[in-house]
Amino acid sequence: MARSHVRRSHTRPAAAAAGILVAGLLASPASGQEETPAGAGGTVARTVGDARYEPGPCPKTPEPTAALEGARCGTLTVPENRARADGRKITLGVAIVPAAAGTPKPDPIVWLAGGPGDDAVGEAQMAIDGGLNRDRDVIFMSQRGTYSADPALTCPTIDEFGARAVGLDFDAPSTGRLHVEATRTCREQLAARGAELGAYNDIESAADYADLRRALDIPQWNVFGISYGTHLALNYMREHPEGIRSVGIDGILPPSKAGSALTWSSARQGFDGLFKACAEQPACNRRYPDLPATFDRLVRQLEAKPVTTTVTVPGSRKPVKVVLDGGALVNWLTSATHVAPGVPRSLDELAHGKPQRIAEQWAGGKLSPKAVGRVAHGLAYGVFCSAWVPYETEAEAVRGGREAFPTYPRSVLAQAPQLPFLRPDCAVWDIPAAPPSVRDVTRSDIPTLALSGGFDSQTGAGNGPYVARTLPRATVVTVPYEPHVVFATSKCAQAITLSFFDTPTAPDTGCLKDLEPPAFEIGP
Repeated sequence: MARSHVRRSHTRPAAAAAGILVAGLLASPASGQEETPAGAGGTVARTVGDARYEPGPCPKTPEPTAALEGARCGTLTVPENRARADGRKITLGVAIVPAAAGTPKPDPIVWLAGGPGDDAVGEAQMAIDGGLNRDRDVIFMSQRGTYSADPALTCPTIDEFGARAVGLDFDAPSTGRLHVEATRTCREQLAARGAELGAYNDIESAADYADLRRALDIPQWNVFGISYGTHLALNYMREHPEGIRSVGIDGILPPSKAGSALTWSSARQGFDGLFKACAEQPACNRRYPDLPATFDRLVRQLEAKPVTTTVTVPGSRKPVKVVLDGGALVNWLTSATHVAPGVPRSLDELAHGKPQRIAEQWAGGKLSPKAVGRVAHGLAYGVFCSAWVPYETEAEAVRGGREAFPTYPRSVLAQAPQLPFLRPDCAVWDIPAAPPSVRDVTRSDIPTLALSGGFDSQTGAGNGPYVARTLPRATVVTVPYEPHVVFATSKCAQAITLSFFDTPTAPDTGCLKDLEPPAFEIGP
């Protein structure tokens, strides 16, 4: 989910969805042509309707990506807005990583990235490190607006403000005004470059993937989405079910519930999972008794009287001022479940006047050079401001926070974790609401694997059973003691995922029985 993107410990520890394709485009293209025989899996140029695939160099990535060595690459060109027949075209980077097996299975896997705003090509290493290409090709396409797409709707001004904001009161109205000004600047810059900002959403992105499958002449493929990619996957399987053999979703964000209230309930679930694991571990429970009460007290105390400290973080040559108020602490823990073993000790140190560990983690990701210029804020706000904010009132958002955390001050509850100042941001982003159907639940008999982590405080594990209510062939799996996006952190989750793609209606979940809680750090 955006503003708290998935980042693994080797990069950023604990930093932290309108037009519709016409029905005729789903069948054999009336205007399509093949320039060489199809079926070569990305090695031939092909036009299907208004979309065209062309082989070519692999998409750019911020750093060298070993997983892309030997990949078959190219671009997919599609309309920016399918409702405008004469509108401009945009180009999406495509990379197909071949199966490790000598004789791959015929149905590849397409990877849907997190965010919204992360680039799938940039997540290729995560997928391949998890063995996803064991016996199937894996296809990565940059979603519209992302880093390796053209245009790329990235906004370093927002990222740079995020770095400066670690020295500001997180919840303060003055911080909110600066936040919204950074958003306004981003919008003005992207609009000046000709971007039709209302065309960056789930509906258009789902159509992009439907076009990609047909342009690559793939009769049937499998879908695997992480984080925001689950939001897109659920819309995709509802809008374009043709050719989808199975769907895996990991870190689930249901489109029908997406918004601020959902982030509050997710935070509650993840926090409770971590605190419960500590309470069940005798050494942790003795040293850090009643962590929920400690955390609750710290949020209220810091909101009344923020703590300011100075820390040194990687990527910064000089000490950095960090302000911790109640909202900052909530947002820190939302991502800190990725480094769960150290959380009890960090909270205890904060409670005893030592905020440095939390301050270093809170600031570290935001000040990293890797935090600047990579996220497509144009796509993020396209999703937030068309499909989320129009369908959730401010009162509903605050009520969701109060139900999850009844003792939190109103100033904390006003800024949902991961989504601070979202409503005023969307007011300046100024795009139309998506059709109400974008909030429909997905009803489908496509076999689905619904994966969650027991410590996931970004997209709570309760979202798995929720989406499965209308997916009768779904398998719901919660991997205990794991944070957001379990495929990235859990060998068991990787094994379950590979088993699912082999037998989508009966994945092997036997490894779950052998999982043990982390050994929590015990400080002096």
